[in-house]
Amino acid sequence: MATSVAVGGTFTAHDRRILTAVNAGASSLSLAGSSFIVLCYLLFKELRKFSFKLVFYLALSDMLCSFFSIIGDPSKGFFCYAQGYSTHFFCVASFLWTTTIAFTLHRTVVKHKTDVEDLEAMFHLYVWGTSLVMTVMRSFGNDHRQFGAWCWTQTGRTGKAVHFVTFYMPLWGAILYNGFTYFQVIRMLNNATRMAVGMSGQAFVSDTRDNMRALNRWGYYPLILIGSWAFGTINRIHDFFEPNHKIFWLTFLDVGTAALMGLFNSIAYGLNSSVRRAICERLDKFWPERLYRWLPNNLKYKNLQQESELVLFKTEDQ
Repeated sequence: MATSVAVGGTFTAHDRRILTAVNAGASSLSLAGSSFIVLCYLLFKELRKFSFKLVFYLALSDMLCSFFSIIGDPSKGFFCYAQGYSTHFFCVASFLWTTTIAFTLHRTVVKHKTDVEDLEAMFHLYVWGTSLVMTVMRSFGNDHRQFGAWCWTQTGRTGKAVHFVTFYMPLWGAILYNGFTYFQVIRMLNNATRMAVGMSGQAFVSDTRDNMRALNRWGYYPLILIGSWAFGTINRIHDFFEPNHKIFWLTFLDVGTAALMGLFNSIAYGLNSSVRRAICERLDKFWPERLYRWLPNNLKYKNLQQESELVLFKTEDQ
């Protein structure tokens, strides 16, 4: 049961209620967004390509991470365990799946390899195996007798150091890898665009520029992880050196942005033109004609038919 005294030096019961509410609200949005992508994959057979299968696994990890975040309660031991370890496992899995997407795009576009589908078993071993190892290691140095303002909080310097090593170090490794990978892909497509202008016809140039616009969008995807976990990283470093001086507004931003990661991923990775096209095809069948003109232009099927997909998606159909 929550107490009225400060927890961990500064957090009161009122602070904890606010943090719990922020987590529940933001996690609910992420749960809804990631569940929508999972549902689209299950309902629309045309989306069941290898490229979108990786997005499905990403959304599935986000969905379960958000679910366990919602059920956690620091005042209840069992549910705190469920939140702490399950959320850790699926959050690690989430950002690891983004590295498989980046790897697949790089291998297809830069390396010109077509064997990415053969690597699916390795992807599963890498993601789920690494997540399990990181989660088991997280228990080292963790004192379960006390729960701070949040189930993610490790008590004791050893536990906090282990948490940083088993979560934030792999996280920032994934951010650096994704950023470097997308930089290489975009640089290659830039070079291809410049060559196309001088050597090929206008149709090819237009197609290349469409691919470039799509890949430029993917270039911003590492920012999702940075935006979701920058405050959390700062908060963990501050808490390690100043354990008795917690900053409420920093923890507030930490909890809120981290819980929104699933929503950000579902929008950026999931709501691509293939998903919108599949949805619009169904709307064409069931949406009344007199109401069709009120739809936004970017949701009308005829405006999506010519929209270019990522080179990754195109390669699979060749």
